[in-house]
Amino acid sequence: MAVINAIITGVGGYVPDYVLNNEELSRMVDTNDEWIMTRIGVKERRILTEEGLGTSYMARKAAAQLLKKTNTDPLEIDAIIVATSSADFHFPSTASIVLGKLGMKNAFAFDVSAACCGFLYTLDLACNMIQSGRHKKIIVIGADKMSSMVDYKDRATCPIFGDGAAAVLVEGTEEENIGLIDSYLRTDGKGLPYLHMKAGGSVCPPSHFTVDHRLHYLHQDGRTVFRYAVTSMSDDCELIAQRNNLTKEDIDWVVTHQANVRIIEAVAKRLDVPMEKVMMNIQKYGNTSAATIPLALWDYESQLKKGDNIIISAFGAGFVHGASYLRWAY
Repeated sequence: MAVINAIITGVGGYVPDYVLNNEELSRMVDTNDEWIMTRIGVKERRILTEEGLGTSYMARKAAAQLLKKTNTDPLEIDAIIVATSSADFHFPSTASIVLGKLGMKNAFAFDVSAACCGFLYTLDLACNMIQSGRHKKIIVIGADKMSSMVDYKDRATCPIFGDGAAAVLVEGTEEENIGLIDSYLRTDGKGLPYLHMKAGGSVCPPSHFTVDHRLHYLHQDGRTVFRYAVTSMSDDCELIAQRNNLTKEDIDWVVTHQANVRIIEAVAKRLDVPMEKVMMNIQKYGNTSAATIPLALWDYESQLKKGDNIIISAFGAGFVHGASYLRWAY
């Protein structure tokens, strides 16, 4: 029986129309363009401002574009998986809402919660599902409405984040040495105190107290998260390169989670890869959590060639981290 490899066959994306640039942000909180660009590298970010629209709206837009670009019938989709930390509701899943809106009547749907590593983890999951032979076409979406949990009175966090979504179609092929080749995925588990939302879950349900004390916003110990992110992503990328015998000349692209320009540069330096080979769009989108890696693929899709060696890596809340090696299929 032929071995099935899992490949990405298309990318779709969506970012909201509204642009929140550093000049406008500096009128909302005590910050400025120079401070943000020097420490984070974000010039502007997209914000979903329309009332009543959440993560599923952006995910649906990205998936719809993907279906159109790949000329795929929604009825051909076997599964849709949404990686997000900003689900529309506690339940039902955001993926189920997307499925219903797009008429994927032959698919099942669920969400994955792995913070900024959500797309990385979910892509590996989907590829394994394809390689099992039981599924033919799976849509993987990374989507987050980070503005829904950002405190725009907190100068340490509000310049970092934006909203967006991107989707990839994962299919099987019998072609050799193509698609997802290897993954190294880990969770440290020490990250709770350093990156979390204090209220809203079952440990601390919503109440007048939690709202009055602004506990429903993202909390981050930036210095600690930065240190762990640089170390973990650099180590993970180096390990993936070594165990697949990839030299710096072999690596065509590096796609890291777009959290901070200094983190991205540190990973590239560790791999000894020039920044020209590093996908970077943090300057125009900010950190969109699970959406950053697929949005980068969406932005750079026209520059990719079949057979390109790509290393992707991410780090997120819960101190989830990892890296994958894939060979581009088209």
